[in-house]
Amino acid sequence: MPLAVAAPAPRRLGISAPISAAPPRDTDRALTQKLVETLAPFGVFEEEAERQRRARIVAELERLVKEWIRELSAAKGLPAALRERVGGRVFTFGSYRLGVHTRGADMDALCVAPRHVDRSDFFASFYHKLRRHGGVRHLRAVEEAFVPVIKLCLDGVEIDVLFARLALQTIPDDLDLRDDSLLANLDIRCIRSLNGCRVTDEILHLVPDLDSFRLTLRAVRLWAQRRNIYSNILGFLGGVSWAMLVARTCQLYPNAVAATLVRKFFLVFSEWEWPNPVLLKEPEQRDLNLPVWDPRVNPSDRHHLMPIITPAYPQQNSTYNVSASTRRVMVEEFKQGLAVTHEILLSKAEWSKLFEAPRFFQKYKHYIALLASAPTEKQHLEWVGLVESKIRILVGSLEKNEFIALAHVNPQSFPAPPGDRPERDGFRTVWVIGLVLRRPGGAEVLSVDLTGDIQAFTDTVYRQAVNSKRLEADMKLAALHLRRRELHQLLPRHVLQRRGARSRGDGLKLTGDGVRCRRRHPPAAAEDGEGEIGGPSVPLPGRSGRPESPVPAAEAEAEAEAETETETPTPEGDGQAPDGPSREAGPGGRADEGTPRLTSPPPPKTPVPRVVASGSCLVSHPPRPSGSSLPSMANPLMGV
Repeated sequence: MPLAVAAPAPRRLGISAPISAAPPRDTDRALTQKLVETLAPFGVFEEEAERQRRARIVAELERLVKEWIRELSAAKGLPAALRERVGGRVFTFGSYRLGVHTRGADMDALCVAPRHVDRSDFFASFYHKLRRHGGVRHLRAVEEAFVPVIKLCLDGVEIDVLFARLALQTIPDDLDLRDDSLLANLDIRCIRSLNGCRVTDEILHLVPDLDSFRLTLRAVRLWAQRRNIYSNILGFLGGVSWAMLVARTCQLYPNAVAATLVRKFFLVFSEWEWPNPVLLKEPEQRDLNLPVWDPRVNPSDRHHLMPIITPAYPQQNSTYNVSASTRRVMVEEFKQGLAVTHEILLSKAEWSKLFEAPRFFQKYKHYIALLASAPTEKQHLEWVGLVESKIRILVGSLEKNEFIALAHVNPQSFPAPPGDRPERDGFRTVWVIGLVLRRPGGAEVLSVDLTGDIQAFTDTVYRQAVNSKRLEADMKLAALHLRRRELHQLLPRHVLQRRGARSRGDGLKLTGDGVRCRRRHPPAAAEDGEGEIGGPSVPLPGRSGRPESPVPAAEAEAEAEAETETETPTPEGDGQAPDGPSREAGPGGRADEGTPRLTSPPPPKTPVPRVVASGSCLVSHPPRPSGSSLPSMANPLMGV
């Protein structure tokens, strides 16, 4: 009698057993087909002709790399026999390598060269070779970047090309970058360049079903983009982080189809106990002395709020930019997505509801607008990139203000209308931050000065521009406070969705002189009722363990363009404490005139009627000439 042979156990992926290995039902497959039909109009799927064009572009780029390495090897005197087999490779990573790129998306590529090819050769001879190529447009080298890159457009597709030199005499065509031994004796820039490919390949090897993973990731990426939470640089999640969250969901439900996985994605991460890390596999130890994410060893890692750890050595946290506000916004979006997918499961809603755009510009009563301008398109492109990379610093500073419950930056930037001098402010871009303000119990009048936060942010931007020698004349950055009804002054009409009903405000004002709160109801209502993102509760200062009351959805403001209010007179000195510490001199060369303050005024005296002007400029640096150092000039602070 033949012996029964047990079937091999399925390969377990992840650091824990699956939650459910149940096979899909017919209803799950039907919902998945409806999901595909809903995604198609958004351009998330590429035509076959476009896929073939991208494949030809990658092949052409690799041909150029191999030809360049052979030419360079000859110039450096390598034997002819070795030159013919020296090799060279181009690897792709990011959304294209994952198989989830959208129509018209750019591509990320890595040029891998043998040990006799230097990085300086890549930015010299290879750059010139690309410049001579007839199909290359918009060629630009960014050698001083954290990860140095050559940017180009080949056959209509934008490509970012990184460089890594391996400690190998030749580069074989079957090279596997997942081999950790390749990292030995490499400089840190090459390791950073290799990291994108290594992480992408590990993700693809750690999911049970590639087709379900890719369709789920397409849906999640579109949802994140539509809900304005797709931006690593501004403190939300980037593409690789979303891919790892979806991969972890696939590990927990290995047999599920995309419709089920999308719902489980929201279920898992709306209930995730942050800051517990998301891991796709157990971290591996290597004797290469490279820094890895480990809060037991690295104190700075203990402060990460939403750690998602890359699976390739050296393991890193891909979400170190996440702040308290951005995490709160994302968790609330997870909960909202879970509610919508539950309705879809019950046939009470369609998939299109999941991808509806949020009403960001109706959600809050108070906004900070950051306005960057430059006279030429090239200067504006560099200036906008620098400003955007620093906005999360301002958000972090605002979060530390005990009277600001939430600072929600919109990842989308918008073209602003021309300024007073169009010839100098030819190109203008605006970002918008929505604010939720706290109302301390029993406070009749409250002053919150944001001058210090705004000043520190603008000083950081200008200082970075000077240090990187990118500051030019008439590059300007301004910050303005706007109420909801005033957003039309800076934003295009099509981005402002109108609401029907309008109602009176609740007495809380953020003005050029600070935040003032008139109590129209008993002191027990301690929070700002001006419209809030419902989400994870935030404890109030001095109330250990007591969660912040959820602020209801934002109501429309009064129709009046200016309101007359009763306000306590401000002491002389513009609210500056007589013997308080003075601020350090800013880039303007002298100390700021408005010392940051967060004070409760003295007992009320005779009320002084005053018309409060909205739209005041919080901080606006004057135009600064280019040069290696900042000039000594007055630095006026207007409004606050």
